[in-house]
Amino acid sequence: MRVLVIHQNFPGQFGHLTKMWSQRPGWDVRALGRDTAPGLQGFDRLMRYRLTRSGHPQQHPYLRQMETATLHGQAAARAMLQLRRSGFAPDVILAHPGWGETLYAKDVFSDSRLVHFCEWFYAAEGADVGFDSEFPITFDDRARIRTWNALHTLNLTNCDAAISPTHWQKSRHPEIFQPKITVQHEGIDTGALGPDPKARITTPSGVTLRAGDPVITYVARNLEPYRGFHIFMRALERIQREHPRCHALIVGGDEVSYGKRPKDALNWREQMLREVRLDAARTHFLGKLPYAQYVKVLQVSAAHVYLTYPFVLSWSMLEAMACGAPLIGSDTAPVREQIEDGVNGRLVGFFDVSEIAQRTLDVLNDQSASEDLRRRAIEHASRFDRRAALVTYDELVQADATSKDGPIRPQSSWQSTVGAYESMDEGVVLRHGTERRSNNDVARERLNLVRRSAQ
Repeated sequence: MRVLVIHQNFPGQFGHLTKMWSQRPGWDVRALGRDTAPGLQGFDRLMRYRLTRSGHPQQHPYLRQMETATLHGQAAARAMLQLRRSGFAPDVILAHPGWGETLYAKDVFSDSRLVHFCEWFYAAEGADVGFDSEFPITFDDRARIRTWNALHTLNLTNCDAAISPTHWQKSRHPEIFQPKITVQHEGIDTGALGPDPKARITTPSGVTLRAGDPVITYVARNLEPYRGFHIFMRALERIQREHPRCHALIVGGDEVSYGKRPKDALNWREQMLREVRLDAARTHFLGKLPYAQYVKVLQVSAAHVYLTYPFVLSWSMLEAMACGAPLIGSDTAPVREQIEDGVNGRLVGFFDVSEIAQRTLDVLNDQSASEDLRRRAIEHASRFDRRAALVTYDELVQADATSKDGPIRPQSSWQSTVGAYESMDEGVVLRHGTERRSNNDVARERLNLVRRSAQ
C-alpha cells in the first residue's frame, strides 16, 4: 500500500496514523507539508513545499484566501510532480485540504483515492461567525466567508471520501456532500492520559500545586474569544473573590488562531488583564507547554473550564476528561455532543459569567460530589482512543486500493511531468513597483503582435 499524507502543518491530526502505517510491512508512506511544518520524530519521509510568492496585496479582499489556497495548491502540485517523476504514485492520498494543498492533486495522481479530512465548512450564521455579539460582523465578513467556501466546496467535490471528527462538524457541510463524510475522531493518546493522585506542577513563579488542591485549569492553543477566553477571565475574577485559596493555571499562546486581534492591545491576555482585577499570585499564565507538562496541568485540575463558540471541538476537552478533570463546559453544539449535564460534566451558558463562576465554585467546594463526574468523564473519553480511529481510517484508505504491494499503478498522463512543472502560471505579481507579467499575459501579447503584423 502506497500512502501520501498531506498536511500544511504536518503531522497535524495525522501523526499517530502516519507512525502506525509506516511501521507496517509492505506499506510505503510518504508525507507532504509546508516548509514550516514541524515534522514527525522518527519519520524521515516528509517532503516540504515552499510558496513561490505571497498573495497580492491589491487582491480583492473576498478573494485573498482563495488566492493563497491556489498558491498552496500549486506549490503542493510541484512537489507531487516530483514524487511522480521519482516513481512514486500513491494508492491513496489522505489530506487536510483546508489550505488548498490538494486542489490539483487529482491532476497529478488521477487514479489515486483522495480522502479529505473535513474539519469545518463556514457559514455566516448558525455557528461561530456572528455568535458573539461583542464582536459584530459586517456585510464584508459575510461575503468573504461565503466566497471562502468556494475552496471547501471544491475540496468536497474533488475527494472520493471524507472524514469529520464529530457529528456536529459533519453537519456543518452541505447536505449534498454529507453522504461522502464518515464521522470518526482522530483520537487522543489515552495511554498517556489518566488521573495521577501524585501529580504536581511548579509554576514559573515557584508555586507548587498538587492533585487535590483547588486548581482551576483553562487550556487553548491561543488565548482568544473563539475559545471563550474573555468570558473565562471575567468568571475567574468572581471565582477568586469567592474562593481565596484557589489558583488558576492558564495554558495557551498569545497569537490568534481564529478571529481577530484586539484593537487596543497586543493580545487578548493583555486586553483582559486591563479589564478584570485578578490576584496575580494565584493566576498563572503558562504559555504553550510540552505535552508531558500539559498533561500534569490536567492531572492537578480540580475544575477544568472549557468554553468554545459553536466551532471545531478541541482535543484538550477530551484530554481533560481522560485525566479525570471535572469539566465545566459551554452549552454549545460541539460540547453538547460530548457532555451530558450532571452526568460526565456540567454545561453552562457560554455568555453567563455568573453561572460559569458558580458551577466552578460548586465543583471546587465539593470534590467528593464530583467523583461521579470524573469517573464518567474518563469512561466517555476512552471511546476516543486512537486505536478506534485507526480502524476507521484503515477502512477508508483501503476501500478502493487494488493492491498493497504490487507495482505502481499507471497514472493518467495529461502532459509530461517536466512540461507540467514548467508551465504553471503564477499570476501577476508587483515587485518593486514593476509589474511582472504572467505566462498567459506574455502569450497573449505575442499573439496580438502576430495578428497586428498580419494586417
